[in-house]
Amino acid sequence: MPVTLQDVLDYVRVPPGKRIRLKDYDPAWAGDEAVPKKDRKQLATEILTEDITALATAQDLLYAADTHNILVVLQAMDAAGKDGIIKHVMSGVNPQGCQVYSFKQPSAEELDHNFLWRCMKVLPERGRIGIFNRSYYEEVLITKVHPELIAKQRIPGAKVNKDFWNERYDDINAFERHLTRNGTVILKFFLNVSKNEQRKRFLERVNDPTKHWKFSPSDIAERDHWNEYMDAFEDMLNATSTKWATWHVVPADYKWVSRAVVAKILTTSIHGLDLRYPDVSPEQMKRIEEARKKLEKD
Repeated sequence: MPVTLQDVLDYVRVPPGKRIRLKDYDPAWAGDEAVPKKDRKQLATEILTEDITALATAQDLLYAADTHNILVVLQAMDAAGKDGIIKHVMSGVNPQGCQVYSFKQPSAEELDHNFLWRCMKVLPERGRIGIFNRSYYEEVLITKVHPELIAKQRIPGAKVNKDFWNERYDDINAFERHLTRNGTVILKFFLNVSKNEQRKRFLERVNDPTKHWKFSPSDIAERDHWNEYMDAFEDMLNATSTKWATWHVVPADYKWVSRAVVAKILTTSIHGLDLRYPDVSPEQMKRIEEARKKLEKD
């Protein structure tokens, strides 16, 4: 497991403008194979613990500075570990400074708006970290695998062809460019789980009564479209990994790898903003000193 952020980025970052193939990204990648796996796992656990602590400090500064906000986008196949990422990586964050939204099947109200609307209205405020468990990217993933869903959106004159998807990619890129110009840092993670590992995790759900609530028959139905989804993810990554909102293909077969990678990138990205606590005016400082003297006398 690499120690530095650069080591991580070299492997998981999708270079903007460069055509990538998902088959070149190993879902079971876990760092330097010369190091025993148990040692790599231990190191990853230590990195995660350190970054959880650092993230709490970074989030406090982000909230105080009130100049930027962080949008974390998680996309993946079912059982790739999105919920676990949120639970573990964000475990040390003040809940007041973090918000999580999961996007399921669109409601009737959402279908009466453009495909970005339901995500736009829950974007994080300045000073906050917002996490999208799935996102507007579903509109170039599940709808691409199941194009019949587009009919429910009642888009006048829509023809679901190559131009249609390219225009959606353009809309997403423009939307994210607008956000970054206004202080939003967008961190996008595709949790790259293998089909075999997904099968193992589905079996855990059906064999463990405490996990039955996680199982949905639709999970198995979508698994039948695995190759189509991989094509859709690959097209999405190539079309929407930009200089202002770069994608990261995170190996997800080992949860200890994916959690450490996301935590490292998130924490370092906030620290990279070079945030400062708000300046205190001379008048405010005078009142602070007066308050200190009064409290010390009490």
